[in-house]
Amino acid sequence: MTATCLVKILLIEDNLAEARLLQEFLKQSPSKEFSLVHVQRLRDAFHELSQQNYDVILLDLTLPDSQGLSSLPLLISQAPSTPIVVLTNINDEELAIEAVRQGAQDYLVKRQVKPDVLVRSVQYAIARKQVLEQLRTVNQTLEITVEERTAELEKAQELYQFKTEFVSMLSHDIRNPLNT
Repeated sequence: MTATCLVKILLIEDNLAEARLLQEFLKQSPSKEFSLVHVQRLRDAFHELSQQNYDVILLDLTLPDSQGLSSLPLLISQAPSTPIVVLTNINDEELAIEAVRQGAQDYLVKRQVKPDVLVRSVQYAIARKQVLEQLRTVNQTLEITVEERTAELEKAQELYQFKTEFVSMLSHDIRNPLNT
């Protein structure tokens, strides 16, 4: 018997039929258990995100209080470490690329979504976001290390300059009486 893992999903979808269909798709997964909270408006999503953390957000791009990709940066600023999978009826490759460029982990066309595709997309979105967060942490650590080493090098350069000036001055002071 395999252990199941509970994945908390926030679904932002104004169409109740599509929300129920997505929930049914998630129930068909044998490997994972999903806890799905459904809201119909972006403002309700902000309220939910302020109350608890989610493993992933499924975002419809056409909402009563938000249209297109405008909701993506707002959600990212509210929950920066939560991966977002965009769901839409629009099969537009340029829009998909722009969604990912703006921070979405995936872009799914609703009529092409099947249970295994949805589950895989959710799992991959979570994994990719975790890797991105790890990379960001490593990058910050490296930046701090580079700053520290740069400061050490600047200090060493100052000491070398001081030593050079001291030796030059000492040499001058020793040579001056001898020349006389």
